[in-house]
Amino acid sequence: MVVSLLAGGGYAAWHEMHSSKLQALWLSRYADNLDYQLKPGASPSILFPEAGPFDRRLGYAQLPGFLERLTASGFAIEQQVRFSPALQRYVSRGFFVPYPEKFQAGLSIDDCRGEPLYANRYPHQYYETFDDVPPVVAMSLLFIEDRGLLDAERPRANPAVDWPRFTRAAITQVERQLGLPVQAAGGSTLATQVEKYRHSPEGRTGSAEEKLRQMVSASVRAYSRGQLTMDARQHIVRDYLNSVPLSAAFGHGEVHGIADGLRLWFGADFAEINRLLDSRRNAGTSLDAQGLALRQVLSLLIAQRRPSYYLLSGRDALAELTDSHLRVLASGGVIDTQLRDAALQQQVVFRDLRREPGIREVAANKGISAARMRLSNLLGVSLYELDRLDLTATTPLHGELQSQVSTYLERLAEPEFAGEAGLFGERMLS
Repeated sequence: MVVSLLAGGGYAAWHEMHSSKLQALWLSRYADNLDYQLKPGASPSILFPEAGPFDRRLGYAQLPGFLERLTASGFAIEQQVRFSPALQRYVSRGFFVPYPEKFQAGLSIDDCRGEPLYANRYPHQYYETFDDVPPVVAMSLLFIEDRGLLDAERPRANPAVDWPRFTRAAITQVERQLGLPVQAAGGSTLATQVEKYRHSPEGRTGSAEEKLRQMVSASVRAYSRGQLTMDARQHIVRDYLNSVPLSAAFGHGEVHGIADGLRLWFGADFAEINRLLDSRRNAGTSLDAQGLALRQVLSLLIAQRRPSYYLLSGRDALAELTDSHLRVLASGGVIDTQLRDAALQQQVVFRDLRREPGIREVAANKGISAARMRLSNLLGVSLYELDRLDLTATTPLHGELQSQVSTYLERLAEPEFAGEAGLFGERMLS
């Protein structure tokens, strides 16, 4: 009897690990109650994120301080989100709100007419949909990080948990606690990695409790749109490629996403790289060009493990790892041997950021400068931090008129134009 029960329980557990039917049913129903509404006035009870790198960079974690400073300066809260009771309880337990996160954010300033006056976007480019990702890029990422993520035979799969990998990682931790010599085994899926570098303190997994928080948050997010998760799993691939941290570049600051990584670290054109790696669009291009494009992308996918080392002082080690991964990808059937050999023959050249700085010049417009300084002082942040906030502001300035005035004043430095304006003469310009 006991043996039958154990066998039945074991089969049920095995079946659930492969089908995820119970997880899909329960978590999708649970996620349905985690909603929120935007309503007039200040919320009587609201919880803000605390320490996640993306939460801080976008300004969400600093909102309590920002609101306090703004209300002290005479501003008022016109609208604010109200959490449902279920979402309030969920967040109070430390889990991350399952809202659709932005691909791109940054400071936007509109003029008095609602016309754009200034916009600084981070990252500058991104994949808008999963279909925009060249298949070889997606397959290479999954082969390295999470091979079963897009398994079409598991329509309800929970992307937050790879049970065989998780089991190996758990056993490794037990062995380590016992003082046994073991090789590290990671249990992170792409879904939990995204939660980690976006929302965990310092973007790290500091404890078993933090790992559990990442897994629960990623699971709820995956089932927030229903029991079938293929769309959510494709979004994870897209979001990872758009947001993966890739150290910081001189003259630019933090680098996030493959698109900005290609531009800032290698001086490569994102659109051209995608064309070269998309078999639907690369007819007639040289194999060498395709090989270099693949090597550049693969270098960034590998570098994310230790970006500040591999992209700065450890570039030779990165090149060796890239060679190894190219051979493995070919052995696994992800790329053919011709593309492998072409990529092995290429050498990635890093951009000299001191000679070619990655920073975007801010327009020399006094109106824009005044608006940015005003916001910087109101919020108590630097201009660098301000430009990366998920913030839209309105100024009473008239953008077109401001531009015309600035252009006119600049032209007064031209002798001919200054003469036409009547600025030469006694007690005037000479």
